[in-house]
Amino acid sequence: MARLSSPALRRGLDVLELFVNGPTELTVPEIVRQLQLPRTSAHELVTTLIDRGYLRPVGEPTSNRFSLGVRTLELGNAYETGLDLVREGKQIATKLSARCNETVQLGILSGSDVVYIAKVESSRPVRLVSDVGRRLPAHCTAIGKALLAGLTDDEVTALYPNEKLPKITRCSIGDLGELRRELNLVRERGWAIDANESSEGLACVGSQVYDRSKTVRAAMSISVPTTRWDDERSAQLASMVVDATSELATILGY
Repeated sequence: MARLSSPALRRGLDVLELFVNGPTELTVPEIVRQLQLPRTSAHELVTTLIDRGYLRPVGEPTSNRFSLGVRTLELGNAYETGLDLVREGKQIATKLSARCNETVQLGILSGSDVVYIAKVESSRPVRLVSDVGRRLPAHCTAIGKALLAGLTDDEVTALYPNEKLPKITRCSIGDLGELRRELNLVRERGWAIDANESSEGLACVGSQVYDRSKTVRAAMSISVPTTRWDDERSAQLASMVVDATSELATILGY
């Protein structure tokens, strides 16, 4: 069945979307030029949007400049209120797990720990030391390193007053200087790796999830046994998890 749409509504939304990542103020002639609309239609659309509170006049009445109105803020707040990070994250994680056929987890930062808030098992279960509700030292995990990379160097230092860091395995990062170098690498490439650092025989790749304030809100990881891990596979999984976290970040308004 063909999808039906309203041309008038589409044009009204086109007007509002001009303000997304664009100027904060526009005139009718600018709207006409950018959307290739008849001037009369543009005036009607702007007048209707002002009447409904989605646009507001700026400055003197004769300036004919408009910006987004309070109604758009109310819609944004209603959208954000309806967001559930665990629910939305698990939906994305489920799709990611189906795509890569590996176990996917979602976590948040709590102090210097990562707290796991969602997990989707693959059809090839992998033995993990982490689980929903469990805490692990952030510097020992891919999710944790992705989260820590969202902090400033001063914020990271404040979390680790002792230069020596606790190790879970012999491969775990053991000092603050090494952690700083690792986090710089994570920031440069956009994803983190845990290779036998949280559990022997386990590798993970993780990426940050940003929200609309450009803050790292959470992180997502893919976990695999090292028997299924090599440079090619790690690059594939890194690309997949970055795509997934970008999708979740878009839902959160980033």
